[in-house]
Amino acid sequence: QVQLVESGGGLVQAGGSLRLSCRASGRTISNLHMGWFRQAPGKEREFVAGRSWSGSSTSYADSVKGRFTISRVNAKNTVYLQMNSLKPEDTAVYYCNVAKVLNSGSWSSASDYWGQGTQVTVSS
Repeated sequence: QVQLVESGGGLVQAGGSLRLSCRASGRTISNLHMGWFRQAPGKEREFVAGRSWSGSSTSYADSVKGRFTISRVNAKNTVYLQMNSLKPEDTAVYYCNVAKVLNSGSWSSASDYWGQGTQVTVSS
């Protein structure tokens, strides 16, 4: 089972940027799709961004398209999320996880194991 540790969150003003990191251990993630998810207070966890194991395919939630970029460095067993033009509605705890692509083409988490996440707070 892969262990995941997220970092890089913080408090930022609207319009600012943050770069989140997700370091995996326990096994290589080089052959796994990986994704970022977030959970805002009182809401269900939702998909944010995903990148295929090869890095050739990406997917983003409509709410973050054009602002967020997911990347990965398999040699470092690490996944990143660059977040630009942040908005107050981006405030949430952000998690990374192993991901899968459903028949519908949408992305979902592929593991019930979640790390501790990293808090992102965007002030207006």
